Amino acid sequence: DGATHQQLEDIALMRVQPNMTVVIPCDAVEARKATMAIAFNNEPSYIRLGREKSQVFTTPETPFEIGRAQTFFKPKDGLEWKVGIIATGALTYQSIMAAKQFENEGVGVSVMHLATVKPLDKEAIIAFAKSHKAIVTVEEHQAAVGMGSAVAELLSQEHPIKMKIVGVQDKFGQSGTPDELIKHYGLDTNSIKIAVKELL
Repeated sequence: DGATHQQLEDIALMRVQPNMTVVIPCDAVEARKATMAIAFNNEPSYIRLGREKSQVFTTPETPFEIGRAQTFFKPKDGLEWKVGIIATGALTYQSIMAAKQFENEGVGVSVMHLATVKPLDKEAIIAFAKSHKAIVTVEEHQAAVGMGSAVAELLSQEHPIKMKIVGVQDKFGQSGTPDELIKHYGLDTNSIKIAVKELL
């Protein structure tokens, strides 16, 4: 991925536009559903897609609706829900991998996928936050003014809670392979785990 190809500010730019719908699918299957949904949305809409092939982990039967968040991973019975991860786009998969590793260590971490950044599923996000002691948001975008900021704006008014935003920390993109860049900017599974541990 060349540095000139990268767009790490688009969520911020698009979610501030009045009446704009902002959709960020997590994989190719959801991208197809999202494309069909915004085609009939009758609203100005922005869909954010990655170029690189990513892990496909949803199915044609996985529900999708604009404006609806979904919990994609819940810890097994008996584990207290300590930290909730709210992720968007392809990094939802890395977030699930991190949560599974925590489950194996006896720590309850769950993952909500936010396919729609605008409009937010406010009721679902507030309920998710209320069921955890802290929230980590994860996105392949600048940490400032992206999806994490949208969640923080909501929760600061409705349910203040300890939070960390995993994203690019005020840096421009560089050239490199996608995996190299994800690791370099602290967006990989291990980096997500570190952010969760800081809140535990």
